[in-house]
Amino acid sequence: MFDAQPPAALTLSHARIVTPAGVTEGALRIEEGRIAGIGAATDGLDLRGAYLIPGIVDLHTDHVERHTHPRVSVLWPFLPALMAHDAVVISGGTTTVFDSLSVGASMKRPERREILEPLVAALAEGQAAGAFRAEHLLHLRCEISDPATMALVDATATHPLTRLVSVMDHTPGDRQSPDVDKWFTHMIHEMEVDEETGRAMMDDLFERSRARGAEVRAHVIRAAHAATLPLMSHDDRTVEHAEQAAAEGVAISEFPTTLEAARRARELGLAIVAGAPNYLRGGSQSGNVAVAELLAHGLVDALASDYVPRSPLDAAFKLAADPALPHDLPAALALVSGNPARMTGLGDRGQIAEGFRADLAAVRLVDGQPVVQAVWRNGRQVF
Repeated sequence: MFDAQPPAALTLSHARIVTPAGVTEGALRIEEGRIAGIGAATDGLDLRGAYLIPGIVDLHTDHVERHTHPRVSVLWPFLPALMAHDAVVISGGTTTVFDSLSVGASMKRPERREILEPLVAALAEGQAAGAFRAEHLLHLRCEISDPATMALVDATATHPLTRLVSVMDHTPGDRQSPDVDKWFTHMIHEMEVDEETGRAMMDDLFERSRARGAEVRAHVIRAAHAATLPLMSHDDRTVEHAEQAAAEGVAISEFPTTLEAARRARELGLAIVAGAPNYLRGGSQSGNVAVAELLAHGLVDALASDYVPRSPLDAAFKLAADPALPHDLPAALALVSGNPARMTGLGDRGQIAEGFRADLAAVRLVDGQPVVQAVWRNGRQVF
């Protein structure tokens, strides 16, 4: 079991320890699962000069579905699928992951409506049994184009693992996918349906979004506020989108698709989450604003993995080495650890400082590529 009691004491020695103040060489002392202090290198587990970084806190990963749906027509048993997902997550240095489960459906995978609650139950079962190496929390991705979302969010918003809610609308023509024809071609290919079937499905999506979208969004907003959960607005494209989110009490603009929307969100006091894959690829796969541009304007507070679980780790080290941007390694790692922890009220983790949880990763660089050598959660080695 990965949540068993940590050793009473542990020293990680000969490490490059990345703290908020800088990088220091020495040893880190862990007692009862917490960071007890940093000192000179001494006896203990020799990390041989590896970087010791805070465990990554990932606010958004769609990766669960890669394992629950390994092929379009295949639904895999939930607990082993979640365990496979967990193994990928921990190998990228992520110790706290917000599994971003779809609440409702836009056009593809209508079975999301039926599997949400049993999938959440399997996640809770695995967490309680200590079957996971990372700590798994829930991010409810609420699709406002689907009327079924209202009952589903009511059933899951108060679950003990639910810590984050986002409102999203994947209807093409706005937000993430302004080019309807491009979106349609991609979607029927991904869903493996013919054009006629796809057209009928898209027409239904447009009608649902038109007739019920505002009602569903308002319901999700109320449910999140009633459960005192942080709210994210997904794919803000315009100044009006950012202003609507602020008026609704949304705290975080997630993946804004234009510089204008991100700027307005910042002016209104919203935190901004961007996709690490966008930065690593050098731009958006959808033609939206490049994260590097947002970073250059100081408009990113956190990076999330989106669809590549180890991308926050890779992005942090690449960003620290990027001469075009001002982030040193502590600042880059704050985007994937301390900042997302604070955004979601997890004040006990996300940085290497006395009293914080000993959620840590030892990382060595091989030709500039970060390689995770070991991971600890609550002071217990889990990888």
